[in-house]
Amino acid sequence: MAKGSGGKHRKLGRKAYEKALYDLQVELCRLQTWVKATGERAIVVFEGRDAAGKGGVIKRITERVSPRVFRVVALPAPSEREKTQLYVQRYIQHFPSAGEIVLFDRSWYNRAGVERIMGFTEMERVEHFLRTISFFEREVAETGIKLIKYFLHVDQEEQERRFFSRITDPTKHWKLSAMDIESFRRWDEYSIAYDEMLRDTHTPDTPWFIIDANDKKRARLNLITHLLAQFDYKPIPFEAPTLPPRETIKGAPQDGPRYGVRIPEPY
Repeated sequence: MAKGSGGKHRKLGRKAYEKALYDLQVELCRLQTWVKATGERAIVVFEGRDAAGKGGVIKRITERVSPRVFRVVALPAPSEREKTQLYVQRYIQHFPSAGEIVLFDRSWYNRAGVERIMGFTEMERVEHFLRTISFFEREVAETGIKLIKYFLHVDQEEQERRFFSRITDPTKHWKLSAMDIESFRRWDEYSIAYDEMLRDTHTPDTPWFIIDANDKKRARLNLITHLLAQFDYKPIPFEAPTLPPRETIKGAPQDGPRYGVRIPEPY
């Protein structure tokens, strides 16, 4: 895409963005049909800074496809019972069956990020996680599950701008938590933690793909384009059905429901 002076991208117009996004979503629908037909299994991990846009790109991936094929998993904090289990156990139960792509909005990498920085686990467990998780991921890949890992990066200025937007826009208040505010304060601690996480878990079998997410629109288009390229899929022709004539039953309501309360229509 074209860049302006100083090496920065020129602003991507809304119409151009929406056209490019629609075209990519058509391809996601084609991928979906192929996944169902072939029984492909895939996991896509989304990690990154708070306010990096993980939820936004997941929404654009899933808004035109079936939730039974593209399943989104965003786990809450572990329960007391889950804390006694093998660490990855609560994630494994959400792994894909044939014909599914599972999108993890944050994943087992919580251990190397928020759990480490906020003191939710001992540093010894973090170090053990960083030493061993690549072996687990290699086993996952060897079972035939495609594992794709994305790390969305925003700089300090952009994260601050997005946080202010969440503070001032009532429709975004729900996106703010005490944990988000603390992560803002601890930027450098997270920088160190994420740097070590990427260093220790970027492998030939399961590499990390870094997405520049300062520009939300471009980040979404770039990530979806890259995601599609990870599958050697082929479009399966759509056989358009012919709608049959409607059956007529005597006494069937013809003008909508006859019972119940119709709500007012202010618009």
